[in-house]
Amino acid sequence: MRKATFKLFIIAAAAAVVSACASGPKIRVDKDPAANMSAYKTFGYFDHLQTDRPGYSSLMTTRLKLATTQQLERLGYTYDEKSPQLRVNFLLKVADKTDLRSTDAPARVGRYVAWVGNPGALETVDYKAGTLSIDLVDTHTNSLVWQGLAEGKVSEQAMKSPGPAIDAVVTSIFSNFPNQPVK
Repeated sequence: MRKATFKLFIIAAAAAVVSACASGPKIRVDKDPAANMSAYKTFGYFDHLQTDRPGYSSLMTTRLKLATTQQLERLGYTYDEKSPQLRVNFLLKVADKTDLRSTDAPARVGRYVAWVGNPGALETVDYKAGTLSIDLVDTHTNSLVWQGLAEGKVSEQAMKSPGPAIDAVVTSIFSNFPNQPVK
């Protein structure tokens, strides 16, 4: 992949996790019903994360790890690089999307409604949509015990400043975390 294309991908990927609408991305979480999240006390990261490139760690991975570490430590977990009870992985998908919209719209003039534009005309709107998944895997059973997912449109602000966009979406994902570890 060429440098310019890769750099654009990183920026778009970071922005993809933030919705263009004011309400933010759609957040969903899922948990293994048999998993007791408060029994885990430590976390670490997989050696090769899905957001990395062959042979090196991407800027996206660095930002995601920093934001995720902050959230898990805020929840009471301790980072343990060598023998964590939970391992974290990320999955990030960015896709070009196109919506069709009708350009005809009624306009109110006094008590009357007038049609503006060409009734039945369509316009296309291109945008990027992204999905970020944060997975927590039990290292003893090697099974997924918790997953947080954010889906949304890319906003212009997120394209310009991906760091704060990542922080915001990771915070939103972990705001739905079920239990803190027992001390």
